[in-house]
Amino acid sequence: MSSPLQGQKAVVTGASSGIGRAIAIALGRAGAEVVVNYRAEEDAAAEVVRAIGAEGSRAIAHRADVSREPEVDGLFARAVDQLGTVDILINNAGLQRDAPFDEMTLEQWNTVISVNLTGQFLCARAAVREFRRRGPRPQVSGARWGKSSA
Repeated sequence: MSSPLQGQKAVVTGASSGIGRAIAIALGRAGAEVVVNYRAEEDAAAEVVRAIGAEGSRAIAHRADVSREPEVDGLFARAVDQLGTVDILINNAGLQRDAPFDEMTLEQWNTVISVNLTGQFLCARAAVREFRRRGPRPQVSGARWGKSSA
């Protein structure tokens, strides 16, 4: 019996810890090949890659700050180069800067907005561009492109 995500390629942002780590490992367990995105925790990302490998799936770690457009472009270029395409994006990267509202600096605010909002936009846009570039992959998806299910 094949794994439910066999043949699918996934990018998980913020995958070196927390929820992103758990999702990346679960995707690997389900048969997907996974790009483990991280910003600063290289050793932790390498451990996630090892854990996915132990589940029998391929994984690669890629450092990218999702708030920076050239780094997101590099992340997706590497995913396509190494895995052939991207089928799944888990847009998980996010952070917070704890401070009372009246003490939060504009720099802290902008950092949060850049990662949590701009990063989500940049990654979603890159994924959609890849989906459109390569077209439907009916062998890995039951989605009906451009057709109503009614």
